Amino acid sequence: MTTCAETAQTSTLSVIIPAYNEEDAIAECLDRVLAVRPALTDMGLGLELIVVDDGSQDRTAEIVRGYVAREECVRLVCHNPNRGYGAALKTGFAVGRGELLAFLDADGTYPPASLPDLCREVLNGADVVVGSRRSGAESGMPLVRKIGNFIWSNLVTVLSGRRVLDPASGMRVFKREALDRLYPLPDGLNFTPVMSTRAVHEGLTFVEIPMPYEERRGHSKLSVVRDGFRFLQTIIWTALLYNPARLLGGIGFGLFVVGALIALVLVLMRLSGIDQLGPLGVGGVFLAMLLSLVGFDLFALGATFNYLVALFNRDLVQKGLFGRPIFDPPLDRHFGWMGLVSLAGGLAVGVASLVLGASGWDIERLWLYLLAGAMGIIMGIQLVIFWTLMRVLEELSKRDQAIQADLECEYDA
Repeated sequence: MTTCAETAQTSTLSVIIPAYNEEDAIAECLDRVLAVRPALTDMGLGLELIVVDDGSQDRTAEIVRGYVAREECVRLVCHNPNRGYGAALKTGFAVGRGELLAFLDADGTYPPASLPDLCREVLNGADVVVGSRRSGAESGMPLVRKIGNFIWSNLVTVLSGRRVLDPASGMRVFKREALDRLYPLPDGLNFTPVMSTRAVHEGLTFVEIPMPYEERRGHSKLSVVRDGFRFLQTIIWTALLYNPARLLGGIGFGLFVVGALIALVLVLMRLSGIDQLGPLGVGGVFLAMLLSLVGFDLFALGATFNYLVALFNRDLVQKGLFGRPIFDPPLDRHFGWMGLVSLAGGLAVGVASLVLGASGWDIERLWLYLLAGAMGIIMGIQLVIFWTLMRVLEELSKRDQAIQADLECEYDA
């Protein structure tokens, strides 16, 4: 590893290039990055170019050493053995000296000529700037990866409530100080979608600008199926750390509504005089019960997790960035009276059905009402339990504020 001479500029941009068996493309990539040095200098930025050779088994490191020998701003760091794409980037961030950090792939797919444009957005106040392959610029991305990026984009957008066009872009510039809020990040190829997900949930100024993209030469290291599922998993898990209610609550509410609609149809059929439901009707009863209970439990679980996770994210809560509810005001605040109403209604329907049965009514006319009464009682009990649990967690999340308010209490002498 070599050192880089101090630059005369006011700030330094450290460009990190992770490389693994890139002997065919690394030289061209370095030349293209070095070519933007005059443009960066005009912006008051010095250039530090760091290549992290991630255990390559070809001539990648040897080629880079040639640049190190004649370019004082080029540095080489070697991993042995291979640690992964994200691990290589984190090593580069750790050894880099720049106030601004950037990274791009070594395979020539991302245009280094766009670096000044990305840096300009950071200098104008953005925290993270991404070169977007889905913002209108020319893109040579294969169709299957375009579909995948479309899915990741909409998934991150739905889970965060903020529009993100290209969460998996491998070229971006950001402030070093943003790392405290972006970490921890994974060591694998899912580094970029997790970084995007954390950035928008942390409330960082996240900007995307159009950038042309060329498909790499040779075989891609990205597996569409394996890495696609990994992207999906990590995006969801990262979002759950910030706002469980948005994902679990959204799915749960949808299931509950479907179950409630099926139950309403069954009740209307019974009220219209249809006593024999048949196989389809019995299946409808099963789905109505299952979807309603599972949907409510998922919704309540997401809301409960929001209060629980808020205990570990008080700073974001105070800034209004954490746990944005699906409903405003949050629906869980009404769980108490809703539970009592459901419990009372279920008891009333159940008792009335039992009285009618004791009076001689056929069970074929009463079983659906008995089932509805039991569902009302179960739902009411769950509502009251979740309401109580959430109020306790809410008080715990506000405990520090209450303590500080009492300590600062003023009084008249």
